[in-house]
Amino acid sequence: MSITPDPAAQALLPLLEEQNTSISFTRFDYDDAYRLGSAIMARAAADDLKITVAMSFGQQRVFHAARPGTTADNDEWLAKKFRVVARYNAPSFLISTKYRARGLDFNQATGLPISEYVAAGGAFPLRVNGSIIGAVGVSGLVENLDHDLVVWALEAARAAGA
Repeated sequence: MSITPDPAAQALLPLLEEQNTSISFTRFDYDDAYRLGSAIMARAAADDLKITVAMSFGQQRVFHAARPGTTADNDEWLAKKFRVVARYNAPSFLISTKYRARGLDFNQATGLPISEYVAAGGAFPLRVNGSIIGAVGVSGLVENLDHDLVVWALEAARAAGA
């Protein structure tokens, strides 16, 4: 299915591409994962956000927490977003935005089943020295806010020396 190309999505692409290439760590371990996940949850508690947070190193889940008002559906969304990150080596919001910018539906254009993949913002690759070691994700808000919360936490962790 073709939809109308989205000029706002086209305008957002340079920022998302820059985030994708610039957010990387020189090291990131289990303790860093706990601190990152906990920072996201602290912000969610302070702002009363109904979100689920997950983080993985490869296939291993290294952090998971959910706030009141979330359901198992949030976990399913995270799994689908993480598959997009793993397949494209890029944030799920960047992939979503690329398809919207071209006026395409992600699942129809790729042939990937919506039961397994969803290009919606909120999952971001964890990189150490440019190599992807896993992903961090948020589900529960609209896609740009899920993405922004993850980017905020990653940038804060990087500034703190994680």
